[in-house]
Amino acid sequence: MKCSHSVAAGLLLLIGTQPALAAGDAEAGKAKAQACAACHGADGNSANPEWPNLAGQNARYTSKQLADFKAGEQRNNPIMMQQAANLSAQDMADLGAYFASLAPAGGFVSAERLALGQRIYRGGNQETGVPACIGCHGPNGQGDPMAGTPTLSGQKVTYTVSQLKAFRAGMRANDRNAMMRGASRRLTDEEILAVAEYVAGLH
Repeated sequence: MKCSHSVAAGLLLLIGTQPALAAGDAEAGKAKAQACAACHGADGNSANPEWPNLAGQNARYTSKQLADFKAGEQRNNPIMMQQAANLSAQDMADLGAYFASLAPAGGFVSAERLALGQRIYRGGNQETGVPACIGCHGPNGQGDPMAGTPTLSGQKVTYTVSQLKAFRAGMRANDRNAMMRGASRRLTDEEILAVAEYVAGLH
């Protein structure tokens, strides 16, 4: 992902799977990732809170996001669309494998929002119909590599907030069966920030 103002990681969230996924080569991906370092860091950990960390993100998710940026239909980001324009399916798989091999930087969570974020992540909000995040993203925020569900653990708070709001507004629409759009529809701004901070410190 710049490889990206947005892959990710990473965001956030249950995204569909790719029908035929090329086998990625992490060593080949390392060479191809040089262009990504300017925004996502040499080690896959972005210095800008608006851009996602790619380190530790599962390969299937990363390669799908790149494919979606290249298609330019469900994820619209001028920088990432340009970066992905000339990538082949093999390039995307290699980049995914490389970033998956890197260690993510640790995140943080404020004491004030810890309880709310944990409650929403682990139990949802039954009163408003918000499902628990843990069902798809796992107890430690590691997602599901086989299903293409992204890792959330250690992700940038600002990036996670922006993606949840984009799903909520329908501006991001590359989630399988509209699951993230449905899950985020009833989240308040306060709940979104609390969940984003919680997953940033989840390990």
